[in-house]
Amino acid sequence: MPSFPFGPAPLRLAILGSTPGNGHPYSWSAIFNGYDRELMTRECPFAGIPQYLNKEPSAALAIPGAKVTHICCVGEGGFTAEHVARCSLIPNVVQDPAEVIGKVDAVIIATDIGHEHVARARPFVEAGLPIFIDKPLTDNEPDLKVFKGWADAGKPILSSSSMRYTKEFLPYRLSTRELGDLRFASITTPKSWETYGIHALEGVYPILGPGFLSARNTGTAERNIVHLKHNCGADVVVVASADMYGGFGCLQLCGTAGKVQLAPGDTFFSFKAQLEAFVGYLRSGIRPFPFSETIELMQLVIAGTRSREEGGREVALSEIKPD
Repeated sequence: MPSFPFGPAPLRLAILGSTPGNGHPYSWSAIFNGYDRELMTRECPFAGIPQYLNKEPSAALAIPGAKVTHICCVGEGGFTAEHVARCSLIPNVVQDPAEVIGKVDAVIIATDIGHEHVARARPFVEAGLPIFIDKPLTDNEPDLKVFKGWADAGKPILSSSSMRYTKEFLPYRLSTRELGDLRFASITTPKSWETYGIHALEGVYPILGPGFLSARNTGTAERNIVHLKHNCGADVVVVASADMYGGFGCLQLCGTAGKVQLAPGDTFFSFKAQLEAFVGYLRSGIRPFPFSETIELMQLVIAGTRSREEGGREVALSEIKPD
């Protein structure tokens, strides 16, 4: 079996986990393997998935040299591994995630509950398997210390939100010079701060870059209003409101010379680019972005929760120590 980094060798991947409201086992597997169009359209419990998959030509439903060969859906997602396997053409279903050790080259933990991720990842870290972990990597300080320790020890762990790869945001990740000096940004998301706040954060983070200083959440568990400060002088407001499904990823950037308003429109592009970045990491051993960025983003997630729980206190990121 080849070892990490794998170079051009064919890659066998496992998709693991199941959480409520998260259809990544269906969609991410289909992006690697293709899918049964009729079955996915008729039976996928996440209606949006076949909607965007069906727009793509069959040639787009592949990442060269990498296939999902195993699946295990331990968790409370409300669907079975057998059903995902039929929809997304996965040849092997296992009952215990650890069964894939020795049978695959890397694993994808396709769950979005941060406090579960250390336990889900540990068997594979200890076995030396590279791992991609869905956002957020974690939602608490003790587990952030565990992940940083693993990364510092050279364990190949990658985590991101697909919003990092949003096509519509790309020009402003490359340059915001036309806007002058950024003074304000805002971005929105539905669902909870703990699970979906990272989508909003990672949408804006590659534009401003590292250097966030603090978070102050003056909202509630259902309607989070989070004010972030950045060392470039910009203020950022992130809103995570439980039922605001019509406002996913609305980004506003305001600077001394201009402004722009953007929204994501191509879910497939973002997911495929995210998964291609992981495959590139597996082949080269070179991270698509520094792990320090993931650490800072998790500090923001944790700070936003801590601030809300402490009555809207401004929480400095320096309070959340990953070491």
